[in-house]
Amino acid sequence: MAKIVVSASGQTLESQVEPRFGRTPYFVVVDPETMEYEAVANRESQEAAHGAGIKAATLVAKYQPAAVLTGHCGPKAYQALAAAGIPIFLEVSGLVREAVEQFRQGNLTVSRSPNAESHWQG
Repeated sequence: MAKIVVSASGQTLESQVEPRFGRTPYFVVVDPETMEYEAVANRESQEAAHGAGIKAATLVAKYQPAAVLTGHCGPKAYQALAAAGIPIFLEVSGLVREAVEQFRQGNLTVSRSPNAESHWQG
């Protein structure tokens, strides 16, 4: 099974799922079969004045994940992930480890639309 990406407040499986996809401090890239993982800092997106969601989606797409698990995702990031063929699971919470387990058990539902407003008013 391909790896999945979880937005996270920290760098481990014991970190909380971060509700903000674009401004998450880290993405934890997890192999759901072995639970091996690596943390990827999301510095560029976190510090961006605007366009954080698209920058974060571009970073995540490099890992070609089977899925993205996060709390909330705005329309631009959602479109970027969808265009890359990456399923997005929203309203995910708890620890990264728990979220991955929920995914493995098939207890999460693929989102059909973003669940956050675009924050940039340009």
